[in-house]
Amino acid sequence: MLVARSYRALFSKQVNDLVVNPSLRYNSTIFGLSSGFGKCGVAVIRVSGSASRSIVQKKTRLKPFPEPRRALLTKIFHGKTNEMIDRGLLLWFPGPNSFTGEDTVEFQVHGGTAIVSAMYDSLASFPDTRIAEPGEFTKRALYAGKMDLTEVEGLADLIHAETEAQRKQALRQANGQLSCFYNTLRTRLVNAIASIEAYIDFSEDQVVDDSVLSGAVLKIEEVIDELKVHLNDNRRGERLRNGVRTAIVGAPNVGKSSLINLLSQRNVSIVTSIAGTTRDIVESHYDIAGYPVILADTAGLRADTDDVVECEGIARARTYVECADLLLLVVDASRIGPIDRMDAFIGEYIQALGIEKHLMSRILIVLNKCDLLDNVTLERLKNNTTLSCLSCVSETGLAELMERVKVRLEQLCGNPSVESPTISQERHRFHLKQCLSHLERFLDYFKETTGTDRDLAIVTHHLRNAVRCIGKITGAIETEEILDVIFSTFCIGK
Repeated sequence: MLVARSYRALFSKQVNDLVVNPSLRYNSTIFGLSSGFGKCGVAVIRVSGSASRSIVQKKTRLKPFPEPRRALLTKIFHGKTNEMIDRGLLLWFPGPNSFTGEDTVEFQVHGGTAIVSAMYDSLASFPDTRIAEPGEFTKRALYAGKMDLTEVEGLADLIHAETEAQRKQALRQANGQLSCFYNTLRTRLVNAIASIEAYIDFSEDQVVDDSVLSGAVLKIEEVIDELKVHLNDNRRGERLRNGVRTAIVGAPNVGKSSLINLLSQRNVSIVTSIAGTTRDIVESHYDIAGYPVILADTAGLRADTDDVVECEGIARARTYVECADLLLLVVDASRIGPIDRMDAFIGEYIQALGIEKHLMSRILIVLNKCDLLDNVTLERLKNNTTLSCLSCVSETGLAELMERVKVRLEQLCGNPSVESPTISQERHRFHLKQCLSHLERFLDYFKETTGTDRDLAIVTHHLRNAVRCIGKITGAIETEEILDVIFSTFCIGK
């Protein structure tokens, strides 16, 4: 609590300083606790900016100055009172070869509240030094060209990853694999624009022939095809990042609440013999086979109820079902009737629940209460590959059900270890769609016109807009790249 109060007081004061003197935001040296708040064995305090070297000298009094990227155990003193604060490790990262591109130092001290508070007080006493704003170290790395926007977003996702699959996807993005794909597309478009502008400016002088124009259009068509494939990913990356919304649905008293309690190994939902016990959506988050899953217990679907509250619960359940990625349809095994009519029974059951046909592909059938069946019937049902036999009471069949859920999750989210980088942010998808729209407008114009009817000088703005759309994803800013490509590729003016 003490360090939290010290942090708030310092941060409040320095926010006021930034308002009065905005230049401090960019010229000041920043510091922050990289290891998180609370008592712990080791606290890592990072400092970045031009004052980092003098901070090291005054706080450690080391001679000679520490070697770069080599941990050194040393006494750490208060910058103002000269009292010793602690004995800890120091790591020196001179710019530009640091995370932020600036001179950076990390102090690894004991994680006691008083020690961290004293370090904060000491660092704040240096001129033009302030507490870092949220994400400011990464922001400085972005400005220094150490990362682009997709890598920054990947790093944030990596920090917040809760499952193995999320970690793998975020790590690939943080390491620049998505950035590499987008930058490659952008470079190809810039080259195509350069070729078209060279054709516009120099075709009459026969410096550039018609093959240059046709080659540029071919490149644009290839980029369009790749963008369509990339966008047609069934939102696997976004689903993996945000979690697979999974609704447990079925008629009243078929065991929906028992199933979510079994999967979570705790009493998430109330289980009674009274039909309509569950009235609202009960959500819970899980890691299933490395994939993030948002499980939702829903109200039993039926039409014959006059209970106002239950009717509202059923309406909410139907709304949730519409937006769910996966539906665990629970069926009471004691009511299935003749096995020969199993498929017909399931069809009638789904129809009676009012589940729309377009949701059929999302359904995984769970036949619950299989402990009530005789062995012969149970064995015949197990041969049916379209359903999973389960007893929530004895937990029989749980492993088989989880294996089927895992297979379905792999289909919904993909495998980030082997697949090409996928779209993980709605922001990316929006700009890619805009990019594709601009490219298709250019191509439509090119195909609809011929010869002198074409005004390529005007319509090329669609290509420039497409390049800007990709630049908005990565954070790249277009300057004189196109002119540079023209001169280096065609040697015009030689």
